[in-house]
Order: sequence, then C-alpha cells, then structure tokens
Amino acid sequence: MSRADKPLPPLSYLQPRIRVSRAIAGLAYVGLLACLFVYNAFFRDLHGANPLVIGGFMLIPLLIFLPGIISGNPRVHAWLCFAINLYFAYGVLACLQPERQLYGAVLVGTSVTYFIAALGYVRWSFQAMRVRSNATTA
Repeated sequence: MSRADKPLPPLSYLQPRIRVSRAIAGLAYVGLLACLFVYNAFFRDLHGANPLVIGGFMLIPLLIFLPGIISGNPRVHAWLCFAINLYFAYGVLACLQPERQLYGAVLVGTSVTYFIAALGYVRWSFQAMRVRSNATTA
C-alpha cells in the first residue's frame, strides 16, 4: 500500500520563507567568512607563518561555493551544508581551548545558523519548484 503524496503548500506560503531563510543563510555565511578571516589575520599566533596562507587555507573551501550562494542555487546551499560541518567541528575543538572559546563559539553559532537556514531554504525552494512545475503542467 503506497502513501498518498502530501499536498504542497501554496507559493504565497513558500515565498516569504524562501526569502528569509536565504537572507539568514547568507548572513551566517558572511559571518563565518569574516570570523575566519579576522581571527586568522589579526589574532591568531601563527609562530611566523604567513597569515595569508593560513587564512587562505581556511577560506578557500568556503569561497568555492560563493558563486552559487550569490546566485541562490539551492543545490549549492545543500552541498555547503556538508562542508560547513567541518567548520562546526573545528569550532567545537576551538571551544575546548580556554584562550579560543569565544572564537569557537562564534564558529559554532554561525555554522549551525547557516546549516538550519540553508536546510529550510533548500526544502522550500524545491517545494516552490514543484508547485511551479505542477501549475504549468496542470
């Protein structure tokens, strides 16, 4: 026995949620980039290493997704949810060091905020795509 498909919500329900979740995800993404850049460029003791190299190493995985984030591609947001888990784990490890607790808390907060907002954005965007495709075929 197969289950009946749930009815999709109307576009009037989905559109505001898509806008808000994308805005929150974008702010969290920019916050994560800024936190990594500022901490690695100005506050981290690198023992003589070049801060541009270390900062670039931390930022490049996030910057790979930048064009898709700017264009609002839901698939890029979904893939970044996988990559953002690395920064979450890095933030948790930083929280365990007393001199880096604030930095770690900001990393954890921004990565969790991005993850939750991006999941909402991806879900509602794909639902809106299905509603639009059903409206054109029906």
